[in-house]
Amino acid sequence: MRVLLVEDDAMIGEAVLDALRADRYAVDWVRDGVMADTALRTETYDLVLLDLGLPKRDGLQVLRDLRGRHVTVPVLIATARDAVGDRIAGLDAGADDYVVKPFDTDELLARIRALIRRSAGRGEPVFSHKGVTLNPATREASVHGEPVSLSAREWAVLEPMLARPGVVFSRSQLEEKLYGWKDDISSNAIEVYVHGLRKKLGSDMIQTVRGLGYLVPRL
Repeated sequence: MRVLLVEDDAMIGEAVLDALRADRYAVDWVRDGVMADTALRTETYDLVLLDLGLPKRDGLQVLRDLRGRHVTVPVLIATARDAVGDRIAGLDAGADDYVVKPFDTDELLARIRALIRRSAGRGEPVFSHKGVTLNPATREASVHGEPVSLSAREWAVLEPMLARPGVVFSRSQLEEKLYGWKDDISSNAIEVYVHGLRKKLGSDMIQTVRGLGYLVPRL
């Protein structure tokens, strides 16, 4: 899952970034409203975590413009603006949820998981195929019922393929799931993570489609 974090406070941003990555999300972090608008116009996200008091452009205007383009990505506002009127304005502008700083990180992550589940139309999202099960709600993985530890980036590579068996994902599509905003991309990163997943899940779990990419085969 890929999250856009829009936060200008360096201390808060670092803490939230670390928490999201520890919970196996790919994160793009931008620090002003103009960069947020650019990211939302050029990239695809599973959720936006949006501050309101931003440099260059207010977060509420970023949100209004986003909804004006009929983009339905879930938006969770996280801001110091705690007046009832501010909450109403944020929700009326199209936010799906609203939390006030300072917030508890565990609660923030729970709200993010709930919004992603809701947007996917799944009350209890679980992907299971050929004995491998991923539960995005709990961030747990298993092979034939036995727990297996996946790194955040292994999870990011595997989840879209396991959710759509038989669909070929190109290297660039998987890189988009894997990396955060402006992170360096090594030339063989996808191959490295696919190799690691095969060792943990079985050599036949992920197939290489020469010249095209990778897929989880149908049963």
